[in-house]
Amino acid sequence: MNIDEMQAVWQQMDKDLKKQKKITNTLVMKMTQERYKNKFGKLATYETIGALVCFVAAIVIVFNFSKLNTWYLALCGVLLTVYFVTLPALVLKYLYAIKAINIDVASYAVTLKKYLKAKNKLLLVQQLGIYLNFVALLLVIPVFSKLFKNKDVFITPNTTWFWLVPVLVVLLLVVSKWGYNCYVKITSSAENLLKELE
Repeated sequence: MNIDEMQAVWQQMDKDLKKQKKITNTLVMKMTQERYKNKFGKLATYETIGALVCFVAAIVIVFNFSKLNTWYLALCGVLLTVYFVTLPALVLKYLYAIKAINIDVASYAVTLKKYLKAKNKLLLVQQLGIYLNFVALLLVIPVFSKLFKNKDVFITPNTTWFWLVPVLVVLLLVVSKWGYNCYVKITSSAENLLKELE
């Protein structure tokens, strides 16, 4: 084998290695994209179900709005309806935005910047949701008491509420903290997955 033949063999091997490297990189990117989307898949399912429940509750309030026959019950009904529509819509918007980030289209820096921006928005909405959940808890009681039992809790307070509200507040605090920590864990895990690509 002469030098020209050896050079040709080496050049062919170099081309094959580069081609193999490109295929491997493509496969790694596709697998990483799939793992990235799966991180948010289950979360998106739970949030979609929760949003549907909230939308149904808002529809119930709207269709029975005439039963809220005082100004303060009507105000509670309007605020609760806005909460049941707006918060789940915002959560789904930012959750699907973060899930839709395509990691193999842009450069690593651009993808990470886009991800961090979407992550911060999603976590901000979750933090806002934690505080609004407590307000919603206080609105749910008078609205649904009037809609389903025809009782105005402001006029005829029930002693049950004096122990039930604190229990619900503690329960809501525990569930909200747990849910937020799940979001932080999932978004951090996805961020680490993206950092592995560097």
